Amino acid sequence: MQILDTDVAIIGAGTAGLAAYRTVKAAGQRALLIEGGPYGTTCARVGCMPSKLLIAAAEAAHAFSRFPAFGIRPAGPIAIDGKAVMDRVKGERDRFAGFVIDDVEAFPAADKIRGHAWFIDDHTLQVGDALTIRAPRIVIATGSSPAHPAAWDALGDRMIVNDHVFQWTTLPESVAVFGPGVIGLEIGQALHRLGVRVKVFGRGGGVGPLSDPALLELARRTFGAEFYLDTNARAEVARHGDLIEVRHRAPDGSTVAENFDYLLAATGRRPNLSGLGLDRTSLALDAHGVPLFNRRTLQCGRSSIFIAGDVNNELALLHEAADEGRIAGENAAHYPDVRPGLRRAGLAVVFTDPEIAIVGGGWRDAQPVPHVAGEVSFHNQGRSRVMLRNKGLLHVYVAIEDGAFLGAEMLGPEAEHIGHLLAWALQMKLTVQQMLDMPFYHPVIEEGLRTALRDARSKLAVAQAQQRAA
Repeated sequence: MQILDTDVAIIGAGTAGLAAYRTVKAAGQRALLIEGGPYGTTCARVGCMPSKLLIAAAEAAHAFSRFPAFGIRPAGPIAIDGKAVMDRVKGERDRFAGFVIDDVEAFPAADKIRGHAWFIDDHTLQVGDALTIRAPRIVIATGSSPAHPAAWDALGDRMIVNDHVFQWTTLPESVAVFGPGVIGLEIGQALHRLGVRVKVFGRGGGVGPLSDPALLELARRTFGAEFYLDTNARAEVARHGDLIEVRHRAPDGSTVAENFDYLLAATGRRPNLSGLGLDRTSLALDAHGVPLFNRRTLQCGRSSIFIAGDVNNELALLHEAADEGRIAGENAAHYPDVRPGLRRAGLAVVFTDPEIAIVGGGWRDAQPVPHVAGEVSFHNQGRSRVMLRNKGLLHVYVAIEDGAFLGAEMLGPEAEHIGHLLAWALQMKLTVQQMLDMPFYHPVIEEGLRTALRDARSKLAVAQAQQRAA
């Protein structure tokens, strides 16, 4: 049995683990990076980058549908070459993943351990049958995996998750997407625009990360007008040969049975905690088996174990995983001197068309604070109409007490960029008036943001006057 000693052991070489490793090394500490799966990060291999490549192809195809409105007549119908689409997706995906792999390959060989690790106790890990690692401080950064109902395992290789989409050699004829969250919406719309017959089914009425009732309703109508979307579906699935049969309720109340090449399960993700042996540690766990931790320090209880990235089941976003990895690595390197790290203003983006952006937790997080909601519809917003992208709604939430900007939800054009502006304003703790004091060029979509801020300011004045009169 080989025994290795190190200052910090990091389980997982994804975005959070890599950030933690670099931070520990920069602090002059010894570090071991342990990975039981492929290098390359979820984002680069099967997540944000390949999905955006698929979306880019879909956007190019969809652009042709707008040509007649601009007075442009295509010479003929477009033809989508599914093999060429997937060749580019996989080729560029491999290029992005290769950058990450090159970085890891450049790390000293003595710092990298391949194999599955599990806890023996708070300071000891076992890797395989022949290696024990003793580390006074440990970072858990094992990421997450797609989750689906266990009964769907009976569907075999016709039930897929997003990872499998990026292994296709060509596009299928049809896909039933279950789960209109971020992954289901992005991939479902992209496949639809690339000529795949798509139906999207959900439960509970949700659409992406939206929580504002008005935006939720608009999102259902907007996406539902482009492709089949039932956010409160009652559906049963079964495999017949190489097809998936979906029996569901049609809008008229009748039962419809349809066959699809694949069922894409986009029904959430679960932390990769199985097999870690957390029961052998002193850590307290929540109802989902995730260690209880401080989100500002990433410390688990009062232990010398830290948890970062998707595995902590909080914010499954690359930039959050990178920040958490740095914080966990910094505190692991300097334990017991544990300090809060920088947590940035919340920002989430869904790359659909129209796009979705959530800033600062959106409507749901604004509810505990008395507030007003400024609004703009993009239906008649100047630049949006010019580009024929005039769909959507923006709500900005402003505290009645002091006019502080609390957050926003948006469905509309350029939401990824407006979301950044609003996240910066939130992190800077600006008031609605300070935001309106900023420059707005003409004609740009951001003028719609100014309209929403002006609406919020007007409502704020009324609400504050009512409070004074009460």
